[in-house]
Amino acid sequence: MEDAKANGSILVDEDLENGSMGGDNSGSPSHSHSEKLESMGVVERTLSFTRIYQPPINKPKEYGAIQTVLLAYQSLGVVYGDLGTSPVNVFNVIPFSNLGEEDLVGMLSLVIWTLTSLVLIKYVFIVLHADDHGEGGTFALYSYLCRHINFQSKLTIQNTRLESDTTMKYYTRGSALQSRTKNFIEKSSAAQSFLTFVVLLGTCMVIGDGALTPATCGAEAMFADLGHFNKKAIQLAFSSFVYPSLILTYAGETAFLIKHPDKIRDAYYSSLPDSVYWPMFVLSTLAAIVSSQSMISASFSIVKQSLALGCFPRVNMLHTSSKHEGQVYSPEINYVLMILCVTLVIGFKGGAELGNAYGVVVIWVMIITTCLTTLVMLVIWDTNFLLICSFFFPCILIEGMFMTSLLNKIPQGGWVPFAISAFFLIIMLSWTYGRSKKNIYEAERKMSLPELNQMLSGGTVYRTPGICFFCTDLVNGIPPIIQHYIEHTNSVREIMVIVTVRTLPIKTVLPDERFTVGKLGIEGLYRCLVQYGYKDSPSMEGDDYVASVVAKLHEHAEITNEKQKLDSAVEKGVVFVMGRTILRSNKNNNWFARFTIDYLYRFLQKNSRAAISSLQIPPGKTLQVGMLYEI
Repeated sequence: MEDAKANGSILVDEDLENGSMGGDNSGSPSHSHSEKLESMGVVERTLSFTRIYQPPINKPKEYGAIQTVLLAYQSLGVVYGDLGTSPVNVFNVIPFSNLGEEDLVGMLSLVIWTLTSLVLIKYVFIVLHADDHGEGGTFALYSYLCRHINFQSKLTIQNTRLESDTTMKYYTRGSALQSRTKNFIEKSSAAQSFLTFVVLLGTCMVIGDGALTPATCGAEAMFADLGHFNKKAIQLAFSSFVYPSLILTYAGETAFLIKHPDKIRDAYYSSLPDSVYWPMFVLSTLAAIVSSQSMISASFSIVKQSLALGCFPRVNMLHTSSKHEGQVYSPEINYVLMILCVTLVIGFKGGAELGNAYGVVVIWVMIITTCLTTLVMLVIWDTNFLLICSFFFPCILIEGMFMTSLLNKIPQGGWVPFAISAFFLIIMLSWTYGRSKKNIYEAERKMSLPELNQMLSGGTVYRTPGICFFCTDLVNGIPPIIQHYIEHTNSVREIMVIVTVRTLPIKTVLPDERFTVGKLGIEGLYRCLVQYGYKDSPSMEGDDYVASVVAKLHEHAEITNEKQKLDSAVEKGVVFVMGRTILRSNKNNNWFARFTIDYLYRFLQKNSRAAISSLQIPPGKTLQVGMLYEI
């Protein structure tokens, strides 16, 4: 990483296990593929790679007016399902009876001001602007901060800051308050670890609430679902349709209850005319089913961001749209949420306890979002202090009152989402801790190019005929598992290609731009970066893949004899070597570290997808090499 920065280049997606790199698929159809890569901020710098893209700023994709309107329409079900069906449930759960006109009007006023202050002003007009390259949610806020604050704590997630962001305010001299705040966070490992823990907690709470569908609070889902649509579409849908529709619906219910206060337990359906009762009943039931999608899709988006930052066990992430990169689906997460949801319904039997569990933790996530957005306003946007206060104090006061009012629900079923959140938090903390230890181990023990050259040119290593593709997830440097492989086999193929695969946030990568190769110094040793789009099939089977890589290697062969060796090596046989690392805690560590590494992290590592599990590699030509990391 340091070498890449020193040369003025950008190193993106250091670890394949961290998933796809941050960015978007911006660029008009008329642009060439390379121009699209440049517009995304894709820069390749791996040892002796010479092909380097020097992009401008990584900007989100721009949508036309028609696309924005279409996305706004699509967001009505996915994003606003919770808010749209809230009139069915709100008045039903009011624990009062014999309410007068003033009481009902007061409740209507509370609903209107909550929708206006927390949803319209806070989320639609302010928080949505704190996105990270089109992604929303607590993780997007964290990633946004990481690109402007130098996080170095051991608990923190990998830094996603790009040098293409040089025009952002982090790189300019801001106010004294901004500088002091940034310096305090950068110098305090405790503050960095606390921020990371808070972000992981908020993320787990959103996922936990996704199991309690339909949740009653959809404002946070609106922000988390940002990647599925876009900022303007969500703002347009809420401001022009959802917000006025909700105000009219709540006002209509209140007007009905003023005349029929005894109908408060069934306010919504009682207010319907008899002629449309059953059609509305069916429609409302179907809408309630659709409303669960907001938190479920938000969970998918958040898990995708967690994978990109390397703090969630690897799961299958499918892109459901060939046009919009943020629309994703995870079968594993979907099944987990399904099992939790069915278990809760069976356990509570649809009783009041299940209703008490709805939305209890989301208000905590809203408080976390308020605090992180305030930090963004202070450190990144360099907003006037008075404006920051006018955002923070009203939001935290309102959300604090909601939070305290929900505390009495915790022993009556509200503990369930906290238990689910704690379950996911243990998973994410264990995985993040193990991944950080693994990265530290590899950074301290990775081979330098001179060391590798010395090992291979010493005459003690036998160069067997053929070509070997060694698949690794480390882009910068030689991972220690290669040294482990060479030392214990005392041999290496005549041609050895160290391969790293990464997925770019575009639909497809053209075949002639899929491979980027470089020579590592000693004859017969190369590095290859293989790039796929999220709709490409990452296949290494068949002769076409080998022929494509060899054709690229020919371009870097300096002499005819070297080209002949490449062709000869292919004829003598091809083998794919896969590296697998196992972590074990050192006996000198405390009991907590040993338990986390030896049991929690190792269990997650065994049961999650492998870093290169998506690759289609011929099984008959595959060799797996394991290495034990004692950390």
